[in-house]
Amino acid sequence: MSVIVLGSDIVHYEVLGRGRPLLFLHGWVGSWRYWIPSMQAASISYRTYALDLWGFGDTTKSKRYLLAEQAELLNGFMDSMGILRIALIGHGLGALVAIQFAMQHPELVDRVMAISCPLDDGMISSRLKTATPVDIASSLLTKSAITDPVLMETPKADQLAIQNSIKDYAGSRLPELLKSFPTSCLFVHGQNDPIISLPRTDQLAEFPLQTHAITFEQSGHFPMLDESAKFNRLVIDFLSLASGESPRDLQLKDEWKRRVR
Repeated sequence: MSVIVLGSDIVHYEVLGRGRPLLFLHGWVGSWRYWIPSMQAASISYRTYALDLWGFGDTTKSKRYLLAEQAELLNGFMDSMGILRIALIGHGLGALVAIQFAMQHPELVDRVMAISCPLDDGMISSRLKTATPVDIASSLLTKSAITDPVLMETPKADQLAIQNSIKDYAGSRLPELLKSFPTSCLFVHGQNDPIISLPRTDQLAEFPLQTHAITFEQSGHFPMLDESAKFNRLVIDFLSLASGESPRDLQLKDEWKRRVR
């Protein structure tokens, strides 16, 4: 287990691989741990990091749960690691934090993949705002080897971290600012996600040319677990684009083949 200390608070992270830096950010349900398969797939060519945001996993329950405060955690993490520019892959809350951070520091972010990201607060199920993290996880997932990392870590979450971040997003200008998002961004949603609605066509039409949206038809809230082979292939294809290149030509592919050096 690796940690950094920001102020007097502990931030837990894990790292795997070598190459250009890539950071995975978990959502409202779970922690860094469910990113392990994606980290392993990407670590062939990238130095992959995953951390626990404030109030989740083994990071301090600091009460700094606004999106800007979670984004500041990323800034402190990059300073501590000596990272000058990074690709971000965020899920749910992590997607909003990645977008917030890229808005504040466009010079530090090469690209963003935003998974199960609500394009406005109306896309977020009311159940996510009121139910306990454990109840939410139990309703989304059946117990198995692949879902255990989510179910095991969810009890560590501070429910205030969920509630305050959703409330903060509802009162922010972030949905409007997304229409002028300066960074290459790929939105990924699960067709059967019960807590984050699919984006509407009119919403996506307002987005810049360097953004694109892909739907996993057999996935719920966790495309990285529900269709892991397709998801990992998409991650690699997205990361392989030239810096600043639009992801609009990306398509889902059925097979992921581990490349050998």
